[in-house]
Amino acid sequence: MVFVVDDLQIEDLSEVYVKWNEMYLLSRSEKFKESDLENFQISNSHLKFPKLHSWIYHIVDTIRDYGAINGYTTETYESLHKTYVKIPYRLRKTKTPMAFVYTAKLFDFDLSESMIEQNKKDSNLDKKMIKGFEKFIDCLKVYLNILNIISAEGCRIKIYSSVTLKNGAILRTKNDFHHRPWFSNIATLLITEIRLPNKSPMHLALVQWYDFIEETPFVYGCPLLRLVEVYNFIEIEAIEDTIHVVPRFDKNNEYFVMKLDR
Repeated sequence: MVFVVDDLQIEDLSEVYVKWNEMYLLSRSEKFKESDLENFQISNSHLKFPKLHSWIYHIVDTIRDYGAINGYTTETYESLHKTYVKIPYRLRKTKTPMAFVYTAKLFDFDLSESMIEQNKKDSNLDKKMIKGFEKFIDCLKVYLNILNIISAEGCRIKIYSSVTLKNGAILRTKNDFHHRPWFSNIATLLITEIRLPNKSPMHLALVQWYDFIEETPFVYGCPLLRLVEVYNFIEIEAIEDTIHVVPRFDKNNEYFVMKLDR
């Protein structure tokens, strides 16, 4: 055994070794029950360490769709890696219009301060979306001014939990995905479709921006960011991001940036 060396008998390390072997043997299975996959997704720390969350947040979903990973060829696995890791964190600019597939419409209402306040009180909203409603009207006014649109009369708002672009990139607003933390490229507060009379629909994301932490801009070779009080509406198609933002363990408002291989 790994830990039975020079009379080393530390109960905690031995327990870790036993559990590691149980997990390894289970991961080598040819078939998985749903309960097995759910057990793999239990993590008290939520695996916020940059290199350790891949299994929970990517591989389990791959197994659900394609079965056990042991039989994959290199080509198949690279394809799945691109689908489940690279593409969800890469949103490209394009000169041609892209098709949007919205999922799980959350709200559909005529724009007014009273409707914003009413929707903000929805018990199903997380903190990010509540903040999005708080900033909604001011940010929309700024965006419409840029387009020289004077009036928002007759404006219809639809808000969604996520949107999938034509290239497969997924942009989400919820803090969790299937009850597990979701690490977003950007602090997306709201995903919207905004319609004005006699205007083309606007597909916009209300976002909050990250900035470098001036005192320690890099930690462990990774850029270290924090959220700042800057909010904007931006076109969903205009988002281009190849980074993976991961909360720093046991720290408040500190985030590592992982660069994904192209």
